[in-house]
Amino acid sequence: MALFRKDLRGGAFRSVLGFTWLHWQRQPVRIAVIAGAVLLSTLADVLTPLYSGRLVDAVVNGHATEAVVWNAAIAAFSTLLALSLGAIILRHITFMQIVDLTLNMMTEIASGAFYRIQRFSTEWHANSFAGSTVRKVTRGMWALDLLNDTLLLALFPSVIMLIGSTALMAWYWPLMGLIIGIGSLLFVAVTASLSLGYVAPMARLANRWDTKLGGSLADAVSCNMVVKGFGAESREDARLAKVLTKWRDRTARTWVRGTWNGTSQGTMLLVLRAAVIGFALILWSKGQASAGDITFVLTSFFILQGYLREVGMHIRNLQRSVNDMEELVDIQSQPLGIEDRPGAKPIRISNGKIEFDNVTFHYGAHRLPLYDRFSVTIRAGERVGLVGHSGSGKTTFVKLIQRLHDVKSGRILIDGQDIAGITQASLRQQIAIVQQEPILFHRSLAENIAYARPGATQGEIEEAARQASAHDFISALPKGYSTLVGERGVKLSGGERQRVAIARAFLADAPVLILDEATSSLDSESEMLIQQAMERLMLGRTTLVIAHRLSTVRSLDRLLVFEHGRIAEEGNHEALIGLNGGIYRGLFELQTLELTKGLVLNDD
Repeated sequence: MALFRKDLRGGAFRSVLGFTWLHWQRQPVRIAVIAGAVLLSTLADVLTPLYSGRLVDAVVNGHATEAVVWNAAIAAFSTLLALSLGAIILRHITFMQIVDLTLNMMTEIASGAFYRIQRFSTEWHANSFAGSTVRKVTRGMWALDLLNDTLLLALFPSVIMLIGSTALMAWYWPLMGLIIGIGSLLFVAVTASLSLGYVAPMARLANRWDTKLGGSLADAVSCNMVVKGFGAESREDARLAKVLTKWRDRTARTWVRGTWNGTSQGTMLLVLRAAVIGFALILWSKGQASAGDITFVLTSFFILQGYLREVGMHIRNLQRSVNDMEELVDIQSQPLGIEDRPGAKPIRISNGKIEFDNVTFHYGAHRLPLYDRFSVTIRAGERVGLVGHSGSGKTTFVKLIQRLHDVKSGRILIDGQDIAGITQASLRQQIAIVQQEPILFHRSLAENIAYARPGATQGEIEEAARQASAHDFISALPKGYSTLVGERGVKLSGGERQRVAIARAFLADAPVLILDEATSSLDSESEMLIQQAMERLMLGRTTLVIAHRLSTVRSLDRLLVFEHGRIAEEGNHEALIGLNGGIYRGLFELQTLELTKGLVLNDD
């Protein structure tokens, strides 16, 4: 209960209902129409027992041959029909309006969540399961549908029915109104406490395991080739079984608690029913209530009981929908991490000069910075190789240029423009990058290549593919450039994926080029062709090459040798190879020795 009170004060319910209210405010006319229609249709239910009682009194107290009796009966009957017809029309209007309301809201929150997820930092994505993230969004979308129905079509009319029935009953018999009013309020209070304080915490825990289940499934399915490669299907079955066991246990406990909650509600309704019917019989026995009055009381109570019985279900649905939405709402409240500054303008890169000016940077909560007052200049059009051991700062260097992280202090300038003050999209659109492990969309080859320039013609796409030595293998496919590559490009070999990514970079025609060992996945023949194409691609562009195989950077203008976040050595290949005891020379000799051993073994 303490957890519930804490959650209710500052957590899930306030944030989710506040989030929902903000979206309601975007459709005020529709909300007003729904509220008005629900109010009037529920008042029809409140008045129906009254006219049912009058109809019974007319039938019991006279004969159909008497004009007064007949007219009273017809008037009551006509009113009942009018109330029913009016309620049907009003409910139709309500449902038509709430369809548009909910669909508009679902569209808005899905697009809003996608907008934020796309713009979250690379660190956020590195720490999040894609499958879990998708599950949070889709589950939250459908929870909104339930939440709208619960609040507008269930709880709101239930409150109107409770107030209306209590007031109408009290008008005739104040003590009867008191019994119904106090009994109903106690029922709602106990039901709310049980649903939100007893069932909700367990439902929240069950949802966490539901998210973990989605993440585990997505993780194993997306890495299926690794699973197959190690014959680890049974191992993954066992891993999932552990998650399923936890999920089943938490879900079962939620459902059991919900069952006890329902039984408690049934018991309270039984007590309230006995009190109302018993008091009605006392009134009848004392001559204070007619047959029509008894009909009025019983009909009112049974209609009210239907609303009350469903109040428990509605509160459980409210609790469940809030639990299901809270992770989606949390996505909306999280900071993006890397944001454009107010008034940020697009960058204009003409030459491609890159400057690090006293940059200090560290990852997350790391105490020691990776870069400490780091400065270096890459001249416009210069071809620079980044060399060093793993963790020395090479990859971070190019990530900072793309502003995938913000620096703690100092500046990074491109053509004299501080990248912290320009729009991220404009910056990255003018930097072409080929990653060591290229990622492709499950779209056609043409769409993947044209992702760098969506308006490219088919001829331009094919020319880029030719430059990347990809045109021949693409043309040989049954559907050519229309071939779907599978999720993350799994239908292609590593070398084929790499060549498609290189073609994408050719088509981008950006002034700054980043190559993360772009030829590492190619066979020897293709590597030679690509190296020649890369030489052409680098001309006139500022190029940064993250080098793992040092043979690929021998012809570059300058090499920067990183060690612990600083530049330990710099110069061209010939200058660095001549440094006795130098880091670059040591790495080059080690790779040459490994290559020599490999050739000897192949000859044997």
